[in-house]
Amino acid sequence: MNPIRLLVDSFADEDAFNAQMTSARDIMSRLDPTRFHVTTFCVGEPDARLLQRPATRLIQLPRRRQTLRILREFIAGKHDILFYLKSSPAARLYLSLRPKWLDKRVIIGTVESQSDLRNEPTIKPELIRLWERTILRSDFLFSNSCSVKKSLEKEYGLPSEVVPTGVDTKFFIPVWDRPANSKVRVLFVGSLRPFKGPQLLLRAAPRFPQAEFVIVGDGLMAGELEEWVRREGLANVQFARDLDVHALREQYRAADIFLFPSHWEGSPKVILEAAACGLPVIARQDYQPETVLHGQTGLLGGGDDELLVHLDKLIANSDLRRSMGRAARAYIEKFDWDPITRRWEEIFLSLVPRRSIAER
Repeated sequence: MNPIRLLVDSFADEDAFNAQMTSARDIMSRLDPTRFHVTTFCVGEPDARLLQRPATRLIQLPRRRQTLRILREFIAGKHDILFYLKSSPAARLYLSLRPKWLDKRVIIGTVESQSDLRNEPTIKPELIRLWERTILRSDFLFSNSCSVKKSLEKEYGLPSEVVPTGVDTKFFIPVWDRPANSKVRVLFVGSLRPFKGPQLLLRAAPRFPQAEFVIVGDGLMAGELEEWVRREGLANVQFARDLDVHALREQYRAADIFLFPSHWEGSPKVILEAAACGLPVIARQDYQPETVLHGQTGLLGGGDDELLVHLDKLIANSDLRRSMGRAARAYIEKFDWDPITRRWEEIFLSLVPRRSIAER
């Protein structure tokens, strides 16, 4: 039997740290090469796992003017499924041309955030329109949480199936026996945008001088946050940017609490990674994160004040931090990429007629 041929609309570059791209690489690298041939794109140095994977084709792209080369692969590529469709000019052009030659190949889109994009002021209207004209026109849609599924149905009336985001539990592992920090270390990881809430850590810093606050990430708020720290003389706040995945893992492993105040999410990978490294997680309940069990693996809250009450509770109680961290690690193992990739394999097999594969 011939393998199913996947064209994955993502980048294989090892330094592409966008959450969607890292998820695509995690899935591609785990697909059974005897059953699935993978084609994807790269600009720089590819992820070593994909270089070593049999039945893998990497298409080298220039750093600029990539649209036509990607579009050509969409149109002329010998694939059965176009997976992980991106919101891009190439995808928009392909979908507008597709009906002209009755293209029957399957397009799979993934939705990984809430669908009320117009309620988020940092997302430009033209990007929302592009998303609507690409991802939402896929043949099949998959959401990464029940909350995302409900949002998509509410905003657009579109059905989707839930396949959760995963985490590499063999890479993101705790160090249970490390020496205790001199100060309780509170970690945030994410893009520095208002809805992510990194500013809450700066509000917390003077309130909890017995703790150290670490903000990992970059974005449009970076300068504002750094100026805030200088202006207020917050000696217990530090920033880190441009970390590779190994350095990021060490930040998780060195921390005591993961504080993620974002209020507009799907299923954040950073929560999975923090929990896999044995951290109790404090997050908002707005998007009903399924990766946090309130009172067991972490604490969920509504407004900022409630999150700070939860933070006070964890800073003051090392035994609670340890018990929740161990529970978080045990619970998050159900989100390991290996079983989630097996689920994707089942989906691919169900969507492509076996006769058409055998007759290729």
